[in-house]
Amino acid sequence: MVNETVTEVSLDAFRERTKGKKIVLLYPWTSYRNLFLTHALQADEKGLLYYRIQQKQATLKQWMAGLLEELSQGTGKFGENLSSVVKGNKVVAWAEALAADLGAYRKGAVHLFIDEMDRVPFDSDFERFIRALVKALPANVQIIVSSRQLTYEPWHSLLTQGQAVVLGTEKRRDEVMFAPEPKARPQLEVYAFGRGYVLVNGQMITNWDGALPRNLFFYFLDRPLVTRREIFETFWPNLPTKEATNVFHVTKRKISERISLKIDPTKTFELTQYGSGFYTPSEKLTRHYDVTDFQADVERAMITADEAEEENLLQRAVTAYRAPFLQDDDMPWMVERREKLRQLNAQALINLGRIYKRRQEDPKALGFFSRALTQTPEREDIHREVIQIYLRLGMKADARNQYNRLSEILRDQYNIGPSRESIELYNLIED
Repeated sequence: MVNETVTEVSLDAFRERTKGKKIVLLYPWTSYRNLFLTHALQADEKGLLYYRIQQKQATLKQWMAGLLEELSQGTGKFGENLSSVVKGNKVVAWAEALAADLGAYRKGAVHLFIDEMDRVPFDSDFERFIRALVKALPANVQIIVSSRQLTYEPWHSLLTQGQAVVLGTEKRRDEVMFAPEPKARPQLEVYAFGRGYVLVNGQMITNWDGALPRNLFFYFLDRPLVTRREIFETFWPNLPTKEATNVFHVTKRKISERISLKIDPTKTFELTQYGSGFYTPSEKLTRHYDVTDFQADVERAMITADEAEEENLLQRAVTAYRAPFLQDDDMPWMVERREKLRQLNAQALINLGRIYKRRQEDPKALGFFSRALTQTPEREDIHREVIQIYLRLGMKADARNQYNRLSEILRDQYNIGPSRESIELYNLIED
């Protein structure tokens, strides 16, 4: 049972905030995930369908096939429409079939809870799928998305249209996840952009007693709700469970020792606590994590209607992104996380560029678009943004050079040419 005083959200309030919304986005790091599952189970257990996207499901098609297999096995009566189209490659057909199956599942309310959504690439196919799914969803169906990363699109459009709602942005993560204590708690400051370093009450941990405790520490920080099975799959996939358990407990004890030495060597301060099958942040420490702050700023900027606030949040975010996530480490989970944060930073730069472009502050816009293209050079739409600014400034030679650069990148990386929109823009250069 989730303690509702953690988020101060009653069941009635939860229902009221999500009423009439086709998509409910659970803001990363909050306890709304467990809160929703508890509320849904209490309210109508039969109407809740849960699916957690697996790490191996790296494409939208693999996700659809996995979801179909699990839900059809679990319910015995799901997937007639999706099973007929899932082997094809039509994204819109998948969306419409899934919507039809959800609507046919039962007459009452149906909630499809999709966990670990960030494992699916947030690309153009994903955007088309979500838009088609929302358009086709029956009135009795609601999709709940839990993800460590909420990108700007397709969510922003759905939010502005009133079809989606974000829950969990009311407070910062530290305030949401932990109940207040009468005494000040030790401060844990973690900086993962760059090489990565940790301060405990202002003192840096310089000796981790090996790479493994340090890597597991950052894994816990970056995943505040994680199971032992997920940990074992990430760090010791080839070890028998008994051996992995022994190594895990030794490594976890080393983390506690590194932290406790900086606070009070006579006491033990755990980084995590265990309950209900999950490792979650210990209530004995107050955490400050630069990655969480970065994500919070970008994702709050996504939902605000105030352009000045959006600008301020995005500026703060791109300033926090000093370097790639744990740039000197190469564990697969770090590489995957690094890429997603890089994409999120690029989107923040793009959004800033578009703000300044609308204001016709062209030098600023060009600066942010150029920074974004150093991280995502394949973004053809951003090359067009730059070309448009050059044309507005009468800088045709620069516009031509930008188009040529785009053509070269597309040819070298994808063996394709520019799109029709880009070619039409190029024709304006030559007029």
